[in-house]
Amino acid sequence: MTARSGIGYDSHRFAEGRRLMLGGVEIESERGLAGHSDADALTHAIIDALLGAAGLGDVGQHFPDTDEQWRDADSLALLAQVCSFLEEHGWHVVHVDATVICEAPKLGPYRDDIRTTLAESIGLHPLEVNIKFTTNEGMGAIGRGEGIAAMAVATVER
Repeated sequence: MTARSGIGYDSHRFAEGRRLMLGGVEIESERGLAGHSDADALTHAIIDALLGAAGLGDVGQHFPDTDEQWRDADSLALLAQVCSFLEEHGWHVVHVDATVICEAPKLGPYRDDIRTTLAESIGLHPLEVNIKFTTNEGMGAIGRGEGIAAMAVATVER
């Protein structure tokens, strides 16, 4: 058995008139995130971590923002497609750990829903998906409330 890990990162600016999606869950917020798809930074970071662990590229390679078929795409659907792609290449996802960085809104109340939604999409038990939230302590663009970033680590086995 071979185990490998990959890391992923994504960030998006806030945008008026969009809903805020993180980990496939709609978050109550006055602003959403700008992006070609639904701009779910958390799910995109996880997709990159999974693809990286399997050595199969990155989210932009598989779902380029220059391709209109991905406009307003549901990132959970993209995640499910990536998990199937990994399976086709002999990889099985065993664990995901991710952190969302933002000043607001407060995300703690959404943790269980996000964890469960992501686990279902990946095909894992919710305890195999860990989600954390933190602020940037007022530093930089994230600290000024200009957007949200997410980091993820994924472990896959063959």
